[in-house]
Formats: sequence, C-alpha cells, structure tokens
Amino acid sequence: MKIFKGKAFFLKTIFFHIFLVLIIAFVSLNFWENPIYDTLVNKINAIQTGSDEISLIVIDDKSVAGYRWPWARSMYGEILEYLKNNTKAKVIVFDSLIRSLDKDRPASSDNYFFDTVRNTPNFIGGYMVLTSNYENEEEGEKFDNEFHKKFAVDISDERTVNNSRYSLYRSMTILPQPYFNSLKYAGSVNLSLTPVDGVLRSSNDLISYNDKFYPSLALRAYLYLNNTNKLTLTNGYILVDKTGLKIPVVVKYGDIIHYIKYYKQIENSLYSHKHYSAIDIINSNRLIKDGKKPIIDPSEFDNKVVFIGANAMSVQDDLETSISLRHPGVDIQATILNNLIDNEFMVKLPGILNFIIIVFFTIITFILILYLPFLASLITLIAAAVLYIIFCVFCFKHNIVPNVITPLAVQLSTMIFGYSYRFIVEGRNKEKIKNAMGKYLSQDIMKNVVQNIDDIKLGGKKANVTVLFADIRGFTSMSEKMTAEEVSLILNEYFSEIEPIITKYNGVINKFIGDAVMAIFGEPIQDINHPQNAVKCACEMLKKVDQLQDKWLFEGKPKIEIGIGINTGEAFVGNIGSETRLEYTVIGDTVNLASRIESYNKVYKTNMLISSTTYSYVSDIVDVIKIADVTIRGKSKKMDIYEVLRLSD
Repeated sequence: MKIFKGKAFFLKTIFFHIFLVLIIAFVSLNFWENPIYDTLVNKINAIQTGSDEISLIVIDDKSVAGYRWPWARSMYGEILEYLKNNTKAKVIVFDSLIRSLDKDRPASSDNYFFDTVRNTPNFIGGYMVLTSNYENEEEGEKFDNEFHKKFAVDISDERTVNNSRYSLYRSMTILPQPYFNSLKYAGSVNLSLTPVDGVLRSSNDLISYNDKFYPSLALRAYLYLNNTNKLTLTNGYILVDKTGLKIPVVVKYGDIIHYIKYYKQIENSLYSHKHYSAIDIINSNRLIKDGKKPIIDPSEFDNKVVFIGANAMSVQDDLETSISLRHPGVDIQATILNNLIDNEFMVKLPGILNFIIIVFFTIITFILILYLPFLASLITLIAAAVLYIIFCVFCFKHNIVPNVITPLAVQLSTMIFGYSYRFIVEGRNKEKIKNAMGKYLSQDIMKNVVQNIDDIKLGGKKANVTVLFADIRGFTSMSEKMTAEEVSLILNEYFSEIEPIITKYNGVINKFIGDAVMAIFGEPIQDINHPQNAVKCACEMLKKVDQLQDKWLFEGKPKIEIGIGINTGEAFVGNIGSETRLEYTVIGDTVNLASRIESYNKVYKTNMLISSTTYSYVSDIVDVIKIADVTIRGKSKKMDIYEVLRLSD
C-alpha cells in the first residue's frame, strides 16, 4: 500500500495529529491523570495502615463536646504534661499554629502552656509562611532574622539544574514572643494543593523563603529523631546526614516537594494511624495527678512519635487527599513523617520517560494500523493497552508513578486518526484503481462490479440488447503507410471522440478490436429505448467522423471512413472466463449478426446498416433504403437489411 505517495497530504496529516496529541496530552495531564492517580493509589498502593510507631492525639468531636471550643491553652499544656511526665515518647509534634496570646483568658493559661513547651525538650511546634506581605515590614524583618537564627538548619544546596530559589511567600506567621522563646524546634505546616482540583498529593519538605530553605514539620521531626541538623540538596534528592536517607524530590513554585505515599485508613476511621481523643489524655493526666488509674495508659506512647492536632467539626482541619475527601491534617503530617521513617515515597517517572512512552505508543499504533489488517491491528493495539495498564498497576504497587491515562488517550486518538487516515487513503487508492480500470473496462461495468463486489461470479442472463459494431474501412492498408506512432495517435483521437457519444446514449463499450469498437445498448445500463438510442448514437458517430475528416485533412493525415452495423435481439450477458479471470461481455447470434451486417458496408458502399429486427423498433425515426434478400454467412435463409440514410424529422 503506497501510503506515502501523497507527501503533502501525509505531512499535513502528521502535523495535524501532533497538534491533536498536544491538546489531548494537555487535557489529560491536567484533568484526567489526577483522578486515575487517586484511584490507583486508593485501590492498589495504599493497602497497609500507617506505622505503629506513630500515634495521634486528636482534638475531636468528643473532646469539643467535653470542653467548648476554642480551648484554653492550659489544656494543651495538660496534654504535654501527660506526655512529658508519664511517657517515653520519642518526639512530640504539635500540628497547630499559635498566632497570638489568648486575650480572653487569664495570662496564666498561656504561661502554663509556654512553660510546659519550654520544659519539653522533644517538642516541635508549627509555623506557616504566607503569600501576603507583613502589615509592619520592620517588625516582620526583625522576626525573620530572629527566626532564621533560632530555627534554621544546615542545608547545602548542590543543585546544578532547577536551582532557583524563587518563592511565592512574602511573610511568616509571627509567633507570640513567649511562645517563640519557649520553642526549641519548629517546622512548616504549609501544604500545597494541586491547583486544578484542590487535592493534596505532595509534601512541601523544604519551604523556600527569603532565599533560604526551611524544613517541614515532618522533616524537622525526622531530623530530631536522628539527631542531625544537616541536609544536602541535589538535583533530584534531599540527602539526610547520618541516616543516608534519599528523599526523591522535585521543585514546585520554588519549594522542594516529594509525592506522598498514603496508607490505608483504619477501618471505620478517617485516620491511617492509631489515634486517641485529646479529652481522654487530659482526663488521664488529671487522674494520674489524683493517684488514680488513667483512661489511657501512658505506656501506649512509649518509644512513639506523637502528633497533636485538631479535627473536630468546629475546627475542620482536614484536606482532600488521594484516599479521602476529609483527611485530617494531623494524620497527613504523620503520613509524611511515616514516609521519611520507612523510606517510602511515590516517585513519578521523569517527564522525558513519559514523553518517550507517548511517542512510542503513537508511532507503534500508527505503524500497526498502516501495515496490519484491520482486525489484526485492532487486537494488537487492545492487547498493548491492556499490557500497559498491567505495567502501570505493577508500577503503582512499587510506588512508581507513570502517566496512566495520557498514553492510552493518545493511543485511542491515534487509532481513530490512523484508521480514518487509512480509510481516506484506501478510498483514494480504490478511486484511482477504479478510474484506471475504467480505462480498460467501461465505467458502467466498473460501477456494476463495485456495486456487486460480494457477488461476483461466473454466469449471467439472457437479455434483449442492441449491439453496435463500428469499423474503420481500409485501415490495414492505410496503417502500412504510417508509423506505429501515427497509427496510435489517429486511433486514440478517433476512439476518444466516439467514446463520449456512446456513453451519451446509454451505450457501453464492450471492447476495442483493433480498429473496431463493439458497444452494447440495454445492458448493463437498463434502457427500454436501446434500439433507438443505438441508431441515434451511430448517426452522431458518423457526423463526428465527418468533422474529424476535415481536421485530419487540414493536418495532412489520411482520410478515414467508418462502417457501422447494428442488430437487436436476445443474447447472453454476463461474466465468462474462469474463477481467477473474468470478462463481462455479450455472446450469441445477435452479436455475430451485428458484426456480419457491419461487414456488408464494404459490399454496398454504405456507412450504416441495421437488421430488420432493429428496423422494427426504429422505423418511425429513420429514413432508410431496404436491401432485400441478403445472404448472410452462417444463415440458411436470406434476410433484409436496411441502410440508414438519416434520422427522420
């Protein structure tokens, strides 16, 4: 199949398809990939609950029902006191912001909490960076300097690409001075949602602010757990000193992020990690002070990482994630630290690999469509799509994230486009073949073949037809005096002029026999007036030859004349030959008689002779001279034939 013959058409097709693929890829990457990602994470990747080494203390609905929200800071202090005095918790991570002093309650409430924080050496508090400017720039600049001196970690930036420290952030939440003074460690609680759908899929491990990097709450906790304060930032990783942990990261709006590996939620719970109600911890602390048995045994938190956060209906500290529409923020922070401890991250395939996959799918799909039969190519492409889905499932099970829907969407569009292109090209080729074969066969026979393409076979039918034979007189002796090229030119011009005339009168040229032409009227084009049309056609042919004679005389070419014989009768019409080689023709005595009648033009020096049968149909439209009792070779009885002089008025 010569697909590439029309280079311009092919190139236009390719460029259009590239443009279409770019649109599909853009739509897919921004609107389709994320929901598929969430589905596969939920069904395939998040199959185990979070680590038992992490516990949550949550200000939940039960807690708020016991003590009206917002709580006095002293209640936070009681939670810390319980953990500091009664447990061997490794680290206490406070997933909350203290923005200002509590002016509605006695200062002793705040002071109690701040003192407890100061006396809890493994306490890590939260802060947030903001995109708005400080109201008081001077005060903000002072706070930034103090914050950096106290909470900065040692980060060595060894990136050679994407090493910009561009930042969206313009300020920080200014912590109350007593709280700031009490804190020993702090981490960012900033989480960036996916802009298109507002779902959290990544963790901001390093926050870019004031041309510096600051660690997230979870990363700060990991550094504390491993007694290090040193990080190295490379092109693709955050390297943690001492542990050798390599966090696969990318740059997003200046921040350094990794994609979160979520864990299965505990049955009948919104949480992936074991959690306790804050009110039970507070009451347990009070019971211990009174010498009574606590509600929650402090040993539950021994050698555990403890996160403190809120998720009551009145607080609503939750976000939509890949596994939940309402995922508590404190469990999200615990999940991020869980990733760091277990060295488990979702790693997206590099963009170049995803691009190669898309290009590979596009090229292979197009090639298969062009060079394989339709059914074989369709089955192969469906199998390829299924194998790719299996590959994606395997990747997700191993925390690797390829683009799932984009290559399949591109493959589908390429299939639609490819099959459409193939249909157009094959249609063009068929039309070319049809036109080419029409130069060897009659266009009407070609149409008949195409219309009955599934029912072509040997055989035919008997039909009443009119057969016309036209022969150039003395052409053999004339051609001996001309070159082969001159013979070809004069014959081609003659046939080119009479072919439209025969077609005009619903005739079909059955064959060219040297300098003679045989035409059929009545089949395969159905025409009840085929005898009349055959005679009218012959008259016009003779007129055209007269015109050609004048032209040829002017050009110095020999003068030629034709003789026409016409007969009407029953004949066999259909396909003859073999199963591998057919010819549509007309056979029978009617055909033979038409040929022999034509030969009598030489005898009687006439131009057009018709049989008595034909005359019976056309007697009212022609002027004739009857030639009686003619002996026709092959006929036992003599018969009348008629010379047609002209069409009558």
